[in-house]
Amino acid sequence: MKKYNLIALVIGVLISLPTILIAGNEQRIGQSGATELQVNPWAISSGLAGSNIASVRGVEAMYQNIAGAAFTKSTELSFTHTRWLVGTGIGINNFGLTHKMGESGVLIMGATSFSFGDIMRTTVANPDGGNGTFTIAYTTINFGYAKEFSNSIYGGFNLKILSEGISDLSSSGVALDAGIIYKTGMGKNQLGKKNRDNFRFGITLKNVGPTMMFTGDGLSFRTVNAAGVPMTLEYRSQDFEMPTQLSMGISYVLPIKPVVDTVAKKITADNNIEISAAYISNSFAYDQYSLGVEYSYKHLFQLRAGYLYEKDITDAIARTIAYTGPSLGASVMVPVNKEKGSFMSIDYAYRTTANFSGIHTIGVRIIL
Repeated sequence: MKKYNLIALVIGVLISLPTILIAGNEQRIGQSGATELQVNPWAISSGLAGSNIASVRGVEAMYQNIAGAAFTKSTELSFTHTRWLVGTGIGINNFGLTHKMGESGVLIMGATSFSFGDIMRTTVANPDGGNGTFTIAYTTINFGYAKEFSNSIYGGFNLKILSEGISDLSSSGVALDAGIIYKTGMGKNQLGKKNRDNFRFGITLKNVGPTMMFTGDGLSFRTVNAAGVPMTLEYRSQDFEMPTQLSMGISYVLPIKPVVDTVAKKITADNNIEISAAYISNSFAYDQYSLGVEYSYKHLFQLRAGYLYEKDITDAIARTIAYTGPSLGASVMVPVNKEKGSFMSIDYAYRTTANFSGIHTIGVRIIL
């Protein structure tokens, strides 16, 4: 019964999509805050240009589609570092953990921190500096839960706690993600047998939450009124909305002819190509389309490429994002314990950008 209730939920969301998608329009571009929530700190999904909404698995689902965390077999731990827009000095440190609880539940925890370096403090009286430096702190903490509801349906939610600020000005807020992945049961494996995993559909709604507002001494200043009395005045900060995003994706695995042990009747050299595509509807930005391809050999080595498209992305003057479209990535997995299926993986991704020298992401995953 739960399976059919979830299927009905997916159908209901799809029927309501036209109404939801109309909520975003070009006049609202750039009017949201907390835009760090739109920055992908993970290597695999970055290499696929964010197209793996339906095929993401394990700890990276924390950003892409939380339902994918339900595919965690035991424990998965990951650390990544991103050099964001090389030349700006911005770095992103990221940590994630997924741990299976019971037979079908998975607990998710993670944290992302932005580093902007030391910034020169300037004033009207000293526009060239000389007043020391200050730092900016952006931190997002994730707590989530994902569950395998049946052999076909996986779902989950993720709570984000945000903090932004400098020494005398700060803002905090919360946002919620929710997602579903459905395995259709279509497709065959390399031996020509039915494989439920081959064709998947995914949908996720991200960054839903109340507005945020900056507060602190940085909004106040001291002055003297007309009567010569010293006083402190405070500006009121305008609140801002979250960058809500609705994404839908599909993925399909194309099996490549394997090396088969005819005596043991098993595959000894497994390799395949996975194609993924996604439609991303942004409430405060242009809608986007993403396509990705990944080649996997024996689940030990992967090469991937992707392309992200949105309106005017190829126009150097009219584009509204730093991305220019293409992305590349690779992963190398080293067996740690073959009997238990434990691996250590090194993941890398590169995304092309305008004006700067691209975005580099490197990470280490430990799969237990």
